[in-house]
This record gives sequence, structure tokens and C-alpha cells, in this order.
Amino acid sequence: MLHLTAYRFIRLQDLPALKARILDLARNLGLMGTVLLAEEGVNIQVSGTEDAISSFKDFCRENFPGVEDAFKVAQVPKHVFPRFLVRIKKEIISLGIPDVRPDQFTGPRIQAQELKKWLDEGRPVTLLDTRNEYEVRVGTFRGAESFSIDSFREFGAKAKQIAQDPRFQDRPVVSFCTGGIRCEKASALLIQMGLKDVYQLDGGIIRYFEEVGAEHFEGSCFVFDGREAVDGDLNPVPRSDQPDEQFGRYKRSLNWVG
Repeated sequence: MLHLTAYRFIRLQDLPALKARILDLARNLGLMGTVLLAEEGVNIQVSGTEDAISSFKDFCRENFPGVEDAFKVAQVPKHVFPRFLVRIKKEIISLGIPDVRPDQFTGPRIQAQELKKWLDEGRPVTLLDTRNEYEVRVGTFRGAESFSIDSFREFGAKAKQIAQDPRFQDRPVVSFCTGGIRCEKASALLIQMGLKDVYQLDGGIIRYFEEVGAEHFEGSCFVFDGREAVDGDLNPVPRSDQPDEQFGRYKRSLNWVG
């Protein structure tokens, strides 16, 4: 069984028809998971057999050009979602600031190997965790800054407070998140606010784990599916023995945000 995640900021039209096509395909392929659609793009997390995931990737390449750059595939013992849903939303990741357009501009991407090199060398850099506070508590990069938010919609207001903060002005800022979607949108917002030297970690923490392991990272990475969290080798790290009201609410909703 394979687990596929991907997203793409791209202008989409006729979302109801696209939703119907995805539902029909998923039914035929036996997929489970969640696909979010909005005019700004698509956010995907599905699981299925190797053949099913291969067919779904072909569909995504055809309908969401460029999405293959964000494909992440992991082996899982079983489906990590109990059902399949396609939801049409205002945003594929909710920031609540309509004029932020990641399909038009974002911060340049920094690859995992390059970021690790920076950290190995002790290069002055501000790592900015754009995720929710309960995710940060599960694990984050050593020394990273975060805004103690409960949802990504709070990020914009918090970001305004740091526009003149020396930590974000006198050195490069690297935004990061689970799979890349939040830090991509965050980088666009920070640039729009006037910060000059803003990067996004390409593929987020998950790709960093895939390519260089967990060096410079403390703890595990929270994921919005049945695995609960993953370690540097992308092995599941269940947290059921660590009650957390917010964690429980999001686990029940099973809405991956990346």
C-alpha cells in the first residue's frame, strides 16, 4: 500500500465537474483519503495500491500541471484514512488573505541538502515554523521560531507583528511546514510584507527527512492522518498515549493541511 501527498498552487476552474471526475476515479481505483480543491489549486493526500496510485498520479499530471514536483510517496501497511472525500473550499490552505497569490510569486525554494549544509556550517539563518503550536510541540528544527498559533489563519496577524523584528530582518528566513504548502504561502505573505531574504523549505519536513534524515530536527513530525507522526526514517510514531485536546480534534477530522 502506498500513501501519496501533493499540492499545487494553480488556477483551477469548474471545480464541481473536477470533483465529480476525481470521485469517480477514486471509486474505481479503491482510493482512500482527502482531496481539497479551490480556485487557487489542489491539496492531495490519498492511499491505495501501487497500481492505483500510479493511475492517480497520471490523472494529477494531466489536470494539475507541475504537481509532480510535489509528489511524496511512502509505504504504509494499510489505508491511513477511513474514507475518500473531495471538498471544494475557498483556499486549499486557509490564510484568509485573498491577495496572497502563491501561483504568482513565492519565496525561492531551498533544497533539503542545502539547508542542512547551512545548519552544519552554523550559518546565521532564522528558521520559521509555520505550523500550529500542537504540531511544534511534537517536533521541530532546533532553534526554530514559531508564532504559537492554533490554526494557519492566525499566521497573517502574527506575521505583521514581526515585520520589523531584527531576527527576521538581518538574516535569511527559511519558512517550513510539514509538506510545503503552508511555508510556500507563508513565504509569499512575508515577501508581500516587505521582508527581502525569504526562502521556503522545498517539500517541507517530510522531504527533508526523505533526503537527509532528521539531523538538526528534534522530536517527530506530526502528520494529519492515521500515522499521527513520523520519525526521521518516516516510520509512524503513534501519540495515542499523549492526550492533547487539539491533537484529538484534528485527528478525528482527518483533514490534512501540509
